[in-house]
Amino acid sequence: MDGLLRAILRFFGTTSLTALVFVAAPRSWMVSIHAALGMGELPEAPIVFYLARSTSAFYALLGGLLWLASFDPPRHRSLLIYLGSALLLLGLALFAIDWFEGLPLVWRVWEGTVVTALGGSILALSRRLPAVDELR
Repeated sequence: MDGLLRAILRFFGTTSLTALVFVAAPRSWMVSIHAALGMGELPEAPIVFYLARSTSAFYALLGGLLWLASFDPPRHRSLLIYLGSALLLLGLALFAIDWFEGLPLVWRVWEGTVVTALGGSILALSRRLPAVDELR
């Protein structure tokens, strides 16, 4: 079970770390991806690129945190329970936001579902870990 939790943390951590690319990606990449997703022309307002880059930075920060926690899940049990709960709720919120904002169907189905499932998995597996005082 500890091995499965480590694998989930590292998988989710690695996928989140790939967002680092978009912290510094050229605007042209973002414009092209936006168009390829069928979402029309990406607005050129500075806030759009600020939000894209800062959100990518936060995803990468989360990825690093998940990797760090994966090295000793029992030690980080309370943090992992929090992260699992927060990611589960975030996934539900993203699902609703994606539908409300009219994102492409694949995005609406994929993002919230994956984040909710990963958060739920982290939560369930972390709750089965021994508490720190049980390890002594």
